[in-house]
Amino acid sequence: MQDTLRGGLELARPANCVAAGALTATGAFVAGIGEAVVPAALAVATTAVAVAAGNAINDYFDRDIDAINRPDRPIPRGAVSPRGALVLSAALFVLAIGFAALLPLAALAIAAVNLVALVTYTTVFKGTPGLGNALVSYLVGSTFLFGGAAVGSLDAPLVLAVLAALSTFTREVIKDVEDLAGDREEGLRTLPVAIGARRSLWVGVATLAVAVGVSPLPYLLGTFGAVYLVVVAVADAAMLYAAYESFADPAAAQGHFKYGTFLAAAAFVVGRLVLVV
Repeated sequence: MQDTLRGGLELARPANCVAAGALTATGAFVAGIGEAVVPAALAVATTAVAVAAGNAINDYFDRDIDAINRPDRPIPRGAVSPRGALVLSAALFVLAIGFAALLPLAALAIAAVNLVALVTYTTVFKGTPGLGNALVSYLVGSTFLFGGAAVGSLDAPLVLAVLAALSTFTREVIKDVEDLAGDREEGLRTLPVAIGARRSLWVGVATLAVAVGVSPLPYLLGTFGAVYLVVVAVADAAMLYAAYESFADPAAAQGHFKYGTFLAAAAFVVGRLVLVV
């Protein structure tokens, strides 16, 4: 019983849920929460629960691949049955929908699109070269938009969403390179399977270069001051190093890349804080 509870918690991936909720909170903060504290909190809760649901259903559909790539995951090791993972995912999706229904129409629309995207990712798009990566990238970027929509403003979070989506695409490509053996075994047509690992990494580098090139835009437009520019420059450097590292060690690069993306989000928070103070 204890192993089953632990397995269910692992399926949800609490750290990922908290991280996604933090991105939504960042979007709301950058947009300017004002008096909309309750909608912002509901948006954070919706994001965290929906990500948990998506993680669980992803493990359900990936159970055969995980038996090769990640045999320590809850379903392959027998801690949670496939049916149990499906039931957990469904319950979490219902809870997320309940939270989202209390939000403004724009936020509700984003939530509806994202819930469909979470389900169709593993069933339709994951094995399609590039499209699966693009969908995950959109989902990460949209967390910022979702936070902004919850408090009634999409202007500032929009740039952050675009930057997050572009950088996430690179990280997803690196992850696919890391999982190349298992994906090929299962017949998935990921980008590295379709065009090769090295070419895929260069696609990721090119996408990241666009994100880095666009990142000074909030400073150039006068949205944020020089403090933002300094912090985002550090974030850009961290992600560029991780992209370089991915050619030799994709697993390490993927972990390091996350630090860069959170630094980029921190740059927006700092930029907003300077304006508030």
